[in-house]
Amino acid sequence: MKIVVVGGTGLIGSKLVAKLAERGHEAVAASPSTGVNALTGEGLAEVLEGASVVVDVSKSSSFEESAVREFFDTSTRNLLAAEAEAGVGHHVVLSIVGADRPPRRPYFQAKAAQEKLIQESPIPFSLVRATQFFEFVPSIADEATDGGKVRMAPVLFQPIAGDDVARAVGRVSVGEPTNGRVDVAGPEQLRMDEFFREALASWGDPREVVTDPHAHYFGAELRERSLVPDDGATLGEIRYRDWR
Repeated sequence: MKIVVVGGTGLIGSKLVAKLAERGHEAVAASPSTGVNALTGEGLAEVLEGASVVVDVSKSSSFEESAVREFFDTSTRNLLAAEAEAGVGHHVVLSIVGADRPPRRPYFQAKAAQEKLIQESPIPFSLVRATQFFEFVPSIADEATDGGKVRMAPVLFQPIAGDDVARAVGRVSVGEPTNGRVDVAGPEQLRMDEFFREALASWGDPREVVTDPHAHYFGAELRERSLVPDDGATLGEIRYRDWR
């Protein structure tokens, strides 16, 4: 089966392409570096020829509100139009757990709007929402650093390894469209402040993790379950202590 992975040269995309190829599928990495640009439409018609499934794991290079909304809106519209022309039968997108929950952050809002476009399209679809990746834990700590202290809210946190995300997306990609949502998360649910206190200690990072109920996560305060899935989520196998 030919499966086109948009964003296929990135963190999750490259893992996904490799895993699909191992299972005998024709997995094609589509990104600007391979001559395919979903934002401009360049190369879409050619790469989608004969494709059964399109998996979109692309991400915006900017977190600025108008830029990120423009990226996901335009690229998704271009993809869906090209898929309709090519007769693609399954559109899979990687999104974020809590994308449609308060507090409303620009990147999450843009992903929720992207999901809505897909749900309104006539193309059968599957939404895969993942929690934060282990690979992004250092950048989350850096963003939360204030005066040498890492301020973290004592809310629930359930990050996941990129390999587990790729496996989950791969399973969905080769299955029948769900026309709904699948949530994936790491195997352990912890308090965010406790997780980062242990993580920084394991890195030998001298920064102090301060428990702050009003700490911001990329510009907004979190609620207890802002970042974790509801019951019934698919859980990864890799624990952070074994991954790091």
